[in-house]
Amino acid sequence: MVIEPPYLIFLGDVPDALAAKTGLGIVDWRPEWCIGQLRLEGCKADAGIPDLSVEEAKARGVQTMVVGSVNAGGRLPEHWIASIVNALEAGLNVATGLHVRLASIPEIAEAAARGGAGLHDVRFSDVKFATGKGTKRSGRRVLTVGTDCSVGKKYTALALEKEMRARGMDADFRATGQTGVFISGRGAAIDAVAADFISGAVEWISPEADPGHWDLIEGQGSLFHPSFAGVSLGLLHGAQADAFVVCHEPTRTTMRGVGHPLPTIQQVIDLTITCGQLTNPAIACAGIAVNTQKLSEDDARTLLDAFARDYGVPASDPIRFGVSSIVDRIAAMPGTE
Repeated sequence: MVIEPPYLIFLGDVPDALAAKTGLGIVDWRPEWCIGQLRLEGCKADAGIPDLSVEEAKARGVQTMVVGSVNAGGRLPEHWIASIVNALEAGLNVATGLHVRLASIPEIAEAAARGGAGLHDVRFSDVKFATGKGTKRSGRRVLTVGTDCSVGKKYTALALEKEMRARGMDADFRATGQTGVFISGRGAAIDAVAADFISGAVEWISPEADPGHWDLIEGQGSLFHPSFAGVSLGLLHGAQADAFVVCHEPTRTTMRGVGHPLPTIQQVIDLTITCGQLTNPAIACAGIAVNTQKLSEDDARTLLDAFARDYGVPASDPIRFGVSSIVDRIAAMPGTE
């Protein structure tokens, strides 16, 4: 699947920035591709790029409108269809990571035909994945895991890739969600893969590689989240991770979308090692990535110092303070060239 930039990021009328994390993530990591955003009345998310109409975007050279917002279950709200039809009739391609194929909606399919535009359903793959085998494969792998969903697993993996490449290490980000696929141009949306094939899909995403190569695999959900633990476990087994980084948001008391309390970081470390040893007995925690956006700088540094002391691994905010200490730990792992 080739999704042609530059992009117009469609944010709809979502109630908060987390619901627009696809669009905001693309802007953060591929700003040169993002010409503008299209928001409907009442939208509470803002990517910080120009607000454009479809016609203005077309005039500025936009090739694809990316639906950068989602709702629970990844459905397409009916009142967004008119905006998608308008973009298609103007000749823009449309790409989404939703759980519905665009061409299954008659108005959209007809508009694409009229405008000669392409429809890209990132969450659907034409690859027929095998079941996971858990057979040892060459190369090294880091998986980001979480105390909850939406705590920075993708950002942490991308930050690790950036830092490792800056040091001359052989490293690649491996996308497992729709935003990551938009950013990297490759990968598979794991939450749309049938349960029996999740671990096999991750083995496909991160295949055998040179012994010194590192794959930074984007995690999904949390082993403790009642909605998404199944995806998280399949990812862990398929990743065959040599190392993992725990991602955490310290101001939450309950998990997103449910009433269950957040697990402790130690619980996440312990369960990840217990489950991960099935496919890699040497799996180890390499660090803790904390989203400290809601804390002052002094409070953030105090918390990170406490985490590093309590858990015996580096702790940092990847966006605020970088991931050099975590990469130091990864680079020092046995067998790393």
